[in-house]
Amino acid sequence: MWTTVTRRTFLRTLAAGAAAAALPRLARAAETKRKPNVLFILVDDLGWKDLGCFGSTFYETPNVDGLRATGMKFTDAYAACPVCSPTRASIMSGKYPTRTGITDWIHPGGGNQPEKWRRNTKLLPAPYRDRLPHAEVTLAEAFKQAGYATFFAGKWHLGPEDFWPEDQGFDVNKGGWTVGSPRGGYFSPYRNPRLEDGPKGQHLPIRLGRETADFIEAHKDEPFLAYLAFYSVHTPLMTTKALKAKYRAKRKDAPGARWGREAARKVRLVQNHPVYAGMVEAMDTAVGIVLDRLDRLGLAENTVVFFMSDNGGLSTSEGSPTANAPLRAGKGWLYEGGIREPMIVRAPGLTRPGSVSTEPVISTDFYPTMLDLAGLPARPDQHVDGVSLRPLLEGKKVDRGPIFWHYPHYGNQGGAPGGAVREGDWKLIEWYEDGRLELFNLRDDPGETRNLAEAHPDRIKALHAKLAAWRKDTGARMPSQNPRYKPGKPRR
Repeated sequence: MWTTVTRRTFLRTLAAGAAAAALPRLARAAETKRKPNVLFILVDDLGWKDLGCFGSTFYETPNVDGLRATGMKFTDAYAACPVCSPTRASIMSGKYPTRTGITDWIHPGGGNQPEKWRRNTKLLPAPYRDRLPHAEVTLAEAFKQAGYATFFAGKWHLGPEDFWPEDQGFDVNKGGWTVGSPRGGYFSPYRNPRLEDGPKGQHLPIRLGRETADFIEAHKDEPFLAYLAFYSVHTPLMTTKALKAKYRAKRKDAPGARWGREAARKVRLVQNHPVYAGMVEAMDTAVGIVLDRLDRLGLAENTVVFFMSDNGGLSTSEGSPTANAPLRAGKGWLYEGGIREPMIVRAPGLTRPGSVSTEPVISTDFYPTMLDLAGLPARPDQHVDGVSLRPLLEGKKVDRGPIFWHYPHYGNQGGAPGGAVREGDWKLIEWYEDGRLELFNLRDDPGETRNLAEAHPDRIKALHAKLAAWRKDTGARMPSQNPRYKPGKPRR
């Protein structure tokens, strides 16, 4: 049984080429004596190709790769937005950002709200809500009401004080507050009112991993929801001296830098940034700390593990530290590089080790999926935009229907206001500045290099109508004309 085969033993066996013989099916959840635990791991700004198991040959992620080997890999998983706060709200609420009103990253000073907008852009960004309303029954509240111990570690970025994790259903909060990046950087002192400083120089991702592991051990005899939301791999770009040296040496044998263009921005096309690589590895090490603790405590067979990123990798600004190729663009863009994410789920008794799903799914689906796998009642009035992915985890099909995006803002990474819809293999993007429409077949062209709009007018019309109807149904706010716009001058 899986209880006698640790994750490390499995990986050694896998390397020897005998994985199929070494790993029997995980015990059925129905055979366990208590409700299953849930571990949700969310990484900030991790790109679709930033893991070894998703194709990276420069970054080293053995622990997440091991999780993938024991669970299901989702190749077409999406964040609800190309920036962080809206996606995080979608996970907590089971709703599209248009419904919660959080459609852009939450600026503590409101600098990206239309009344404070000073950039020379054709449109003023739409107003957005700067906190997750208490009226939402969050994922944590649903589990807490069902008797689960609930824990949060890391980045929250869903509102000011009184809207932090402890106000939204989490019993314990280690590091979640108003801001979206580590104010003190990635080494203690952290300058974080919800995370006590460790010894000077303590590494933040490792600290968060240990906090999560310690919570799991303290609650090993009761069901728990542990939500580990890394600040990594968001800027500032910082890593340890040892990791930086390691990847500087590795870069000597890696392909040289290569750049493309996305509108006015340069876009990195090759992964070879040593500091970012160190940040990815440190995140992976912290994941290993948590997974190892589950193994040591004998909890792995009764714990469902989710792994996801909140938006695409940063490839067009702030040092452009990663590359999402073959996907187009990155964080802040509605192209695939900005919204398609590396996602893994290990559900003991359901997921076949090493399995793959190519079905499109989105971050609103986590809420109903977690309730379903935990045997808790669905909350259809809450997670109105999500569907349970249990059938996919069992190797079956699910009729997910179209997936939608609405980003009525100018991203710091160069992206412009727009909306998108994916249905089957087809994806339509509408750009709000000029109404321009783009159509791509993602099966044949995942890099979105060929706009097929002129060749498929009927498909354009149908998808555009669905996108417009969805915006109306969900109360989407639109950008407005900017009276201070000066044509011909840069956006700044």
